[in-house]
Amino acid sequence: MDKNVIDRPPVGTLIDFVTDVDENNTLEIEVAVNETGKVVVFHNRRFKKEIAWFEFDLGNNHLDFVLDNGDIRNAGLPLTPNVAKHMQNSYQILTVFMDNNTGEAIEGSYIPLIIHRAD
Repeated sequence: MDKNVIDRPPVGTLIDFVTDVDENNTLEIEVAVNETGKVVVFHNRRFKKEIAWFEFDLGNNHLDFVLDNGDIRNAGLPLTPNVAKHMQNSYQILTVFMDNNTGEAIEGSYIPLIIHRAD
């Protein structure tokens, strides 16, 4: 084994990382860029555990959610080239929990972002 290769746990689905998801209550995630060029992740379900950081792969435009214990969850959606361009210049992502009924923001926090390129 190459000692420069990091042994990463398998990437799971984001659905098992949030609460109250079933066939009638879906998880909605949107990754967007605000008017000042900051990356924002909107979500309508609470996370079971805190997100420790995000990882963005420049090679395939995948955004992963990483927990404190090392569990990794992929966002499950392709990021547009415009969003990917802004990811390259970011070091954190504003993560906003939205009220599922009203669409209003309930709370938000900045979470660190790690950029890498998997070969």
